[in-house]
Amino acid sequence: MSSSDNALVDGRTRHYGEFYGVTEAPANDDRQPLVVWGNCQAEALRIVLSSSPDLPFRTVRVPPVHELESSDIAHVERLLRRTAVIVSQPVRAGYRGLPIGGPDLADIAPSSSVLVWPVIRYGGLYPFQVIARHPAQPSAVPAGVPYHDLRTVLAIRAGRGRFDDWDVDVAAERFREAARWSVDQLEVRERRHCDIGVSDILLGFGADAAHTINHPGNRVLLALGGRILDSLGAAAPVPPARDLLGNIRAPLERRVIDALGIEASPRASWDVDGEARTDDDIRRRQMRWYAEHPEFIDAVLDRYDDLLEILGLP
Repeated sequence: MSSSDNALVDGRTRHYGEFYGVTEAPANDDRQPLVVWGNCQAEALRIVLSSSPDLPFRTVRVPPVHELESSDIAHVERLLRRTAVIVSQPVRAGYRGLPIGGPDLADIAPSSSVLVWPVIRYGGLYPFQVIARHPAQPSAVPAGVPYHDLRTVLAIRAGRGRFDDWDVDVAAERFREAARWSVDQLEVRERRHCDIGVSDILLGFGADAAHTINHPGNRVLLALGGRILDSLGAAAPVPPARDLLGNIRAPLERRVIDALGIEASPRASWDVDGEARTDDDIRRRQMRWYAEHPEFIDAVLDRYDDLLEILGLP
């Protein structure tokens, strides 16, 4: 591509330049490609894997699967047909109506080695925080932050509008049980779908385990990356200089810290891309959002009836 053509390329396309064919692989790097496939966790893991000093493959940055469109499929096929290793989260066949799920990748690149790792969700530090989808609006997320809070949903369901009626009392043992439940749920998914997992180490990482329910901390990513690299015959990863998935940080309550017996400082507010957002601000935004999306109230409560029972919530 000429310099004049390159000037017309938008920032996102340039960011994924090799994937879109607007930049070339390094001329002095003849290693075969390795692709990390999945959601927002995939790029963080790719960075971890690429830090190994003797990785025998060259990692290629690709868009997360939920951003891919039908116009991207030709680029997916072109890249995967020359890829030696696919390190993938479990993605169902025909995801979002596109051939980008695990079985689809196997058809596109039958000679590639595949290692499957989990979609990491750990709610032990944030026991009221959940993710729920609705089939009518699969990409819709609440306002303010892309997470539901069981307390907010229950308050709306009960018709409570005052913020001092929003919170709930939960016994310490219930917080501990909720953390174990979260790990058990991940462990079940790992046994069913994955070659490599991390559920066995989450509780031991304390407050370093996660920034939000689906944004694992660096220690988790490094442990997972180390296991993958070991299976590839490569050296351990080098710790990154920044938090790879730290762009959103949820409030961390003192009562949860005490219940789990971990060393940590509580956080009173959300941190979203460096901007502090109070719980009250998020609740106000989300209460207005639920008024416009009432179908999500039952979707959340039905999806997490086990967790509600564990926490002793009505």
